[in-house]
Amino acid sequence: MSPSPNYEFQEWWNKQRASDHNELLSSSETSSFLTVDIRSPSTAAAVAEKDRSRSARQLSWIYLLKVHQIAHFLAFITNGFITLIRTAKRRVATASSSSPSGSPRSESKFYKIIKFFLLISVLLLIFELIAYFKGWHFSPPTLESEVEDLVEYIYAKWLVIRANYLAPPLQSLTNACIVLFMIQSVDRLVLVLGCFYIKFRGLRPVAEMEYEDAENGGANVQDYPMVMVQIPMCNEREVYQQSIAAVCIQDWPRERMLVQILDDSDDTDVQALIKAEVHKWQQKGVHIIYRHRLIRTGYKAGNLKSAMNCDYVKNYEFVAIFDADFQPAPDFLKKTIPYFKGKDDLALVQTRWSFVNKDENLLTRLQNINLAFHFEVEQQVNGWFINFFGFNGTAGVWRIKALEDCGGWLERTTVEDMDIAVRAHLCGWKFIYLNDVKCLCELPESYEAYKKQQHRWHSGPMQLFRLCFVDVLQSKVSWVQKANLIFLFFLLRKLILPFYSFTLFCIILPLTMFLPEAQLPFWVVCYIPGLVSILNILPSPRSFPFIVPYLLFENTMSVTKFNAMVSGLFQLGSSYEWIVTKKLGRSSEADLVAMVENESAPLLENGGIQRSSSESGLAELNKLEMTKKTGRKRRNRLYRKELALAFILLTASVRSLLSAQGIHFYFLLFQGITFLVVGLDLIGEQVS
Repeated sequence: MSPSPNYEFQEWWNKQRASDHNELLSSSETSSFLTVDIRSPSTAAAVAEKDRSRSARQLSWIYLLKVHQIAHFLAFITNGFITLIRTAKRRVATASSSSPSGSPRSESKFYKIIKFFLLISVLLLIFELIAYFKGWHFSPPTLESEVEDLVEYIYAKWLVIRANYLAPPLQSLTNACIVLFMIQSVDRLVLVLGCFYIKFRGLRPVAEMEYEDAENGGANVQDYPMVMVQIPMCNEREVYQQSIAAVCIQDWPRERMLVQILDDSDDTDVQALIKAEVHKWQQKGVHIIYRHRLIRTGYKAGNLKSAMNCDYVKNYEFVAIFDADFQPAPDFLKKTIPYFKGKDDLALVQTRWSFVNKDENLLTRLQNINLAFHFEVEQQVNGWFINFFGFNGTAGVWRIKALEDCGGWLERTTVEDMDIAVRAHLCGWKFIYLNDVKCLCELPESYEAYKKQQHRWHSGPMQLFRLCFVDVLQSKVSWVQKANLIFLFFLLRKLILPFYSFTLFCIILPLTMFLPEAQLPFWVVCYIPGLVSILNILPSPRSFPFIVPYLLFENTMSVTKFNAMVSGLFQLGSSYEWIVTKKLGRSSEADLVAMVENESAPLLENGGIQRSSSESGLAELNKLEMTKKTGRKRRNRLYRKELALAFILLTASVRSLLSAQGIHFYFLLFQGITFLVVGLDLIGEQVS
């Protein structure tokens, strides 16, 4: 028989279990050792880190650090803005003081058009701001509805005019420029693919022979053809020494080479310096001649033409031409002359340029991108597949018979090198481009020098196209060669490129902001220019960090190239302006000095040259070098066209911001800032 249940004990036991359970829950929330027992070590570390992050002292240090970073960033932006304002004020003051009082600077028609366009843009922006704050952008007024005031009526009338009369022709021009843009982009793509094909197949010109060292008995001196080396120069105070030295130490029999220094300098001190340098190398046994023209006509073409009229030229078979800032390697002739062997129809062997100052500043880096594409892609592809390219005016070797056959140097354009190359091509002569033979030279480091150089390089081809168009049509070359000359060489790469680049990005794009009925697709503003810039930068992969500045700067340079193209095409006054590109005399390598010393040492020992005469020449040279500091003081400038276009683009960017157009706004903003930087001459060499 079971005992009767003890209800009092059962009630006590239930109360005790309930109290123990409550204590366990409270201890799990307050006790730390229970947490450690039931959680993993990683969870414990996270909890400990969370507890540490809640420290008030550490939070205060974190906030102080963030405040310091923000303050540093704001200070950097403020200092940069203040520096920009001060530089602008200084440039404006310098520009105003440089022009004589009472004689305002002459304004070109192109600049007047840009100023008029700027005025219209500012007025339209003010009008659009009024419409924006009145809410007309969201509910535009119409002429059919009742208008409250005159301003609303004018805005409604403006909407009708721009939709029916202004937007359609602008859209047509936009579509035409887009088509030209796409054609030019396809041309760039084909050139790059051709360059990849050449690299993949390992294609390169092959010489039928190589010249051995005649002094070691490897070859007879008579096997070396007679070569004439020409260095045309004009007031080249900074670079004449290194260029003359580089040519005079060529590894070529001295009796088979003649050096012509063709000096067009009008500065008597520079003439004396160059004469002293020529005399020094004459004493060392180099066959070198100094020539100076009394009447400087025809610029470089006239200088070369005068030199080729000398009687002794008939004794030479080839002529190598170097500008004053070029420094060929000692084996330059040995690497180029052999390609003429067995090729009687070969007129020109062109080598690649290499730049001693390509990393000097942002301007030289951007120039290097352009010229690397020109030599690596354009010259190489055209030379291999078409057997024609434009002579670069320097760092090339010509067969003298080819020069005489095509009429010699002519003074009719400012691109005499391209002129003679086209005429030689029409006469049936062939060209070879050597991408692996490089000649050191110097890039212009100031925007002023670069701008003048680009103006000449883009106005001259249009002069030449106008002069030789009929000759191309009447020539005996094939229709494929004629089409290449007319449509690719001249029209697409010399005329269409600067036309659409300036029109599309500096005119049409700002106009579409004020005439939204005409639309410029965002892929034309963003994707295609980006892809083309990537193609242009492929030959110089180290320049990829500068792809955005390159894209913006190329659009900025379009104003100079467009102006030059129009000047050359319509025979305007500035198209025949020739200004020698300013050079700073950057040293190529320390090896050049060593080579000169090694070359001159045996000459002094074996040739019995008197050191007294050499020292007297150096004394005269050093005396004349003291006149270097007496030149005109250089200063940075203001460029009015670029500044006016900067304000046009910035005005259009504000209008784009009102319409919430993202890609267009950012492009206009950064492009306007780039124009502003260039207009203030803040790119390139800075002169204090």
